[in-house]
Amino acid sequence: MEKISSPSNGKIKYAVKIASSAKARRESGLFMLEGARLCEEGVRCGLGIVSLFITPRALELYGDRLAGALETAEESFEITPDIANKISDTVAPQGVFCICRQPENKFSVDLNGKYLALENLQDPSNLGAVSRTAEALGVSGLIISGGCDIFNPKAQRSGMGSLLRLPVIGTDDLPGLIRELRAGDMLTVASVPDQNAAPVTEISFDRGTVCVVGNEGNGLTDAVINACELRGTIPMKGNVESLNAATAASILMWEMTR
Repeated sequence: MEKISSPSNGKIKYAVKIASSAKARRESGLFMLEGARLCEEGVRCGLGIVSLFITPRALELYGDRLAGALETAEESFEITPDIANKISDTVAPQGVFCICRQPENKFSVDLNGKYLALENLQDPSNLGAVSRTAEALGVSGLIISGGCDIFNPKAQRSGMGSLLRLPVIGTDDLPGLIRELRAGDMLTVASVPDQNAAPVTEISFDRGTVCVVGNEGNGLTDAVINACELRGTIPMKGNVESLNAATAASILMWEMTR
């Protein structure tokens, strides 16, 4: 295993670029997994590991768990703790990173399934949290339109592997996809903070459904709202006007799947 001790090494600079730049991830088709658990999950999901970076301490602690990653990685490097801190955006990194090839998400919507669609979600931690809840509740998949990409390191860490396991469908035309799914007799519900909308606790989710959640600050666009069959709202008490996007998504998914 080659040792790297300089943070100015080209391999390290490239790793930092993949971890920090959505454009670099999109153009290269690569992304970064950080931490023993995620790197182990990447192997379990059959991801192609291009580069593995690990500190001596991490190798000592997690070597057995990472045997598959160490065996299948095209190249492996031993790095210093200082370099681990440079690659990571966490306070106390475990010291293990894998640059992986992005899987081909060739999924399609099952008209009898239950899906959550996210429009322009900006916070990668919210995206990861939503994916964990979706997997836990048995949601059929996520539909992503705009916002942060699913390969953002924070989204992957927050998702704890769910974004690797859960079907994710990307679209550049969410209103058009919603109209197409409506034509297939799916129920499409726009989540809005509007007391005149139908309470989600009273909506019948007895057929294939897509619930749509919008941007943290601005909510859903008018185009998406108008494309949906129903406008649904989460009944709230007190003076609360809206909920965190991940919280709202969790409630919608619970109602949709229970």
